[in-house]
Amino acid sequence: GKAIQIHPLVCAAFNADFDGDQMAVHLPLSAEAQAEARVLMLSANNVLSPANGRPLTVPSQDMVIGIYYLTEKVAGAKGEGRRFRHLWEIEQAYDTRDLEVHAEIQFDDGGHDDDGVPTHRITTPGRLLFENALPPDFAERFGYIDKAVKKRHITDIVEKLVDEYSKAIVAQSLDAIKDLGFRFASQSGLTISMDDVKTPPEKPVILDRYEKEADKIEAQFKRGIITDDERRQKEVEIWINATEEVRRAMQKTLGGDSFNPIDMMLNSGARGNIMQVSQIAGMRGLVANPRGEIIPRPIKSNFREGMSVLEYFISTHGARKGLADTALRTADSGYLTRRLVDVAQELIIRSIDCGSTRGLWLENVTPDRPDQRTNLETRLYGRTLVDAVTLSDGRELPVNTTVGEPEMAALRDDEGIDRVRVRSVLTCEATHGVCGLCYGRSMATGKAIELGEAVGVIAAQSIGEPGTQLTMRTFHTGGIAGEDITHGLPRVVELFEARTPKGKAVLARTSGVVRLVEDDVKGRTVTIVGDDGSEESYPVSTRDVTRLLVRDSQEVAAGDALIEGPKDPKELLEIKGIRDTQQYLVDQVQLVYRAQGVSIHDKHIELIVRQMLRRVLVAEAGESEFLPGERVDARQYAEVNRSLVTEDKRPAQGRPELMGITKASLATESWLSAASFQETTRVLTEAAIEGKCDQLMGLKENIIIGKLIPAGTGMERYRNLDIQAPDYEPLSYYSSDNDQDLAAWLANIGTTGGGEGDTGPMPLPEGVAPPTGGGNGDQAKSAFVAANPEDAAS
Repeated sequence: GKAIQIHPLVCAAFNADFDGDQMAVHLPLSAEAQAEARVLMLSANNVLSPANGRPLTVPSQDMVIGIYYLTEKVAGAKGEGRRFRHLWEIEQAYDTRDLEVHAEIQFDDGGHDDDGVPTHRITTPGRLLFENALPPDFAERFGYIDKAVKKRHITDIVEKLVDEYSKAIVAQSLDAIKDLGFRFASQSGLTISMDDVKTPPEKPVILDRYEKEADKIEAQFKRGIITDDERRQKEVEIWINATEEVRRAMQKTLGGDSFNPIDMMLNSGARGNIMQVSQIAGMRGLVANPRGEIIPRPIKSNFREGMSVLEYFISTHGARKGLADTALRTADSGYLTRRLVDVAQELIIRSIDCGSTRGLWLENVTPDRPDQRTNLETRLYGRTLVDAVTLSDGRELPVNTTVGEPEMAALRDDEGIDRVRVRSVLTCEATHGVCGLCYGRSMATGKAIELGEAVGVIAAQSIGEPGTQLTMRTFHTGGIAGEDITHGLPRVVELFEARTPKGKAVLARTSGVVRLVEDDVKGRTVTIVGDDGSEESYPVSTRDVTRLLVRDSQEVAAGDALIEGPKDPKELLEIKGIRDTQQYLVDQVQLVYRAQGVSIHDKHIELIVRQMLRRVLVAEAGESEFLPGERVDARQYAEVNRSLVTEDKRPAQGRPELMGITKASLATESWLSAASFQETTRVLTEAAIEGKCDQLMGLKENIIIGKLIPAGTGMERYRNLDIQAPDYEPLSYYSSDNDQDLAAWLANIGTTGGGEGDTGPMPLPEGVAPPTGGGNGDQAKSAFVAANPEDAAS
């Protein structure tokens, strides 16, 4: 039978590969469903990632190595020094084998000098071919291609294309880059053989030097100068340095060999990383034993040389653990996604502005380090400013400005601005869901978020989807305080479930000055003397003395850690309050993802944290109808207290409660949603006893009873529209089999539907109004014709 063909550039987004993957085929039946599917689901309309707003349709692997090979420059290549006027001349010379793509040539750039002589620039045929795949004015606007193009350069180019050009031109350029990449990856004839793996000749000398160092440490241990723990730690350190030095030597050896295929794959960013290559050509280094402790003796061989029996045996444990981890991780990550979706599913954009004047302070807006620079994108981009900001050059960013690329660049380069206050879903005062201004810009469209967007589900999937990339392992470094440090997926789960972490930090409950008291048997006592003379003592066991973070006479603030380790969020909430706890949770989750090189915008994590802190535990009822000990919705609590204060009555008193995502899902107002999540019998029994009523605000409860979901076109405002459905007319589609030019086809569509050259919605059947308006949802919604003008206006 026939296989489904799929465009290479959408593989990354679908996570598809060609080893027999199965895919579902959906058939939208009604005209409205077809219009909506065209607008919302067409790949040309989904070029940006909803998790971080970066392009998803970026060429990878074969295409990258093809482009890198094409744009490389080689001294002495055939045709070097020749001068050309037109691209067709170059293509002709290349076809007749008189010119190589890597040769340095002179190319007329269309300009003239003062004497009227045509000017030229130095380039290579390959770079000119690559420039030709981009829009005609691209080189003038963003500069010529003057170096070998790597994966990160291609990503930058795609970002510029998406920002600056229409969808039809973006699609055309991406296809041209793809074809060029595949063509030259084939022509390059890249292969890997044993001879391409070059072990550095100086490796034995390096190992010999470090072996002597390790022997010295061993001798010190035998003479009783150092303890076993210290010996292990020093040896691990020595061999980590040795592996690193061998790696550097290997990189130098590889780099000296021009067109080495392994070096090219690595350098271009097409596949593989330096760690993998150093295991093949350098040395394998340290591995862990079955208990997860690092064995202080390394594997000195690499895969090229082959390992001894003992080395092979030692490394089998790590290999098996890796495979077991992968299987477990997939299931754990899927379960985490399910819990996240469940806790956040009711978060829908229900209003444009909640009127909140509160916000979050974003510190360090002028970053010093490159990693802070990238982090700023996931913190600040797409946010709405609470206060007006005046820049050093006198320009003003008014209140409610959405921070896009130009604003971000202005704030980042302005030395005078260190922090700005932005709106956040954490401080949004909407009673149901969240509002558009507190959410900010949609990452998937780069425009303002639309009413009815199910932002909770988007957030849950943005956090859950990269979950499988996070590591599972808990490493024991062996040595000082053999505490397990929880990393990767288990750490994310620990934070979202608000569990007390293992080996947690001791937090100062009051501000004051530290006084350390030595006590040989039990360890030490840390006493904090407050400004009012009050004292609070914290015993520190002998085992934890090495983890002490404070010195005698040091000043500490409430909530500071006295012993190193992860903070317990529940304890932090008691000491420092809700805002600091929210910030801590967001930062800690980001720490795990950033360590794995995964980019997620803060707002997604904030939505989940908002749901974790949505309950208040009532301590005193005041003159409200709440009961002491009752858990009520934070927004409802604030609303009731506000009305009590205006009536001069005694407000209720309570404190915010931090719940893990499982508990928060079960504590939702909707019993239908909670029952379909976990503990069905208990939830239904309690709901029956209390005679609960479900308001059907979220997505799940509406699906359960077979109603349209209250998101997108299922929202109340779009429900009272009449559809004038036309007679069926088959929609046109693009097929490469008919040898149609994609750009011409897209341009033709641009004239039929949407704006000039915009792939927007595809041609609509007669009788359905052409879409107008903003990004995703609006286009689909406006494809429906209202029965009367009043409805259309509403």
